Amino acid sequence: MKNTFADTWLLFKRSITHTFRSPEILVGITISPVMFVLLFRYVFGGAIDVGGTTYVNFLMAGIFVQTIAFGALTTAISLASDMEKGIVERFFTLPMSRSAILTGRTIADLLRNLFTIFVMIVVGVLVGYRPDGSLADWALALGLLLFFSFAISWVGALMALGIPNVEALQQISFIIILPLTFASSAFVQTSSMPAGLQAFADHQPVTQVVNAVRALTLEQPVGNSITASIAWCVGILIVALPLSAFVFKRVGSR
Repeated sequence: MKNTFADTWLLFKRSITHTFRSPEILVGITISPVMFVLLFRYVFGGAIDVGGTTYVNFLMAGIFVQTIAFGALTTAISLASDMEKGIVERFFTLPMSRSAILTGRTIADLLRNLFTIFVMIVVGVLVGYRPDGSLADWALALGLLLFFSFAISWVGALMALGIPNVEALQQISFIIILPLTFASSAFVQTSSMPAGLQAFADHQPVTQVVNAVRALTLEQPVGNSITASIAWCVGILIVALPLSAFVFKRVGSR
């Protein structure tokens, strides 16, 4: 157990160091989300009526969750890259905990996403974001975001193990993530969507987390969105975590 913690910490530090030495990753976790904030705030903000609050207040919860969803690509692409380069195979030859290879990476993604959320809050405030939530509400909202981040990171790890090719993984990931983020309550109210699309949008995980974070940070009624968000995160982990471990074990036994 002691070695597992030590190995996880070592691979966590490796992942964080790699992040700050890779300009493309830094751009992905900082510049890209900032561009989304500015585009939606100034290009679409004047044309979308969300009622009861300003569009930038409505928007920011969606940006937080969208950024976390795309953050799963960081886990997936980094792991797929390591597998392509043979780094994971080298880890298998070392006297180290194999579970630490995945766990250290997913925990590092939590820290990356926490940093990105902080950047988004600062940028949001600069362009007019004025949240009303208390510190307790913000703590709960941040906890939900990080829990969702952890769950989605394991989905990214599972995808990388199943598709260990960086280019193919990028294309497939965008095909999956884009509909989930845009067919949700992240950028518009779902009531404006056609009936079939609205039914999907109202019950998928991105909408539930967005609704919970938005309600908490703007002091709005939360309804069952917090419970639904937690249920989705737990469900994703129940499926993705053991499947990732199983597939990873098979990869190591080849």
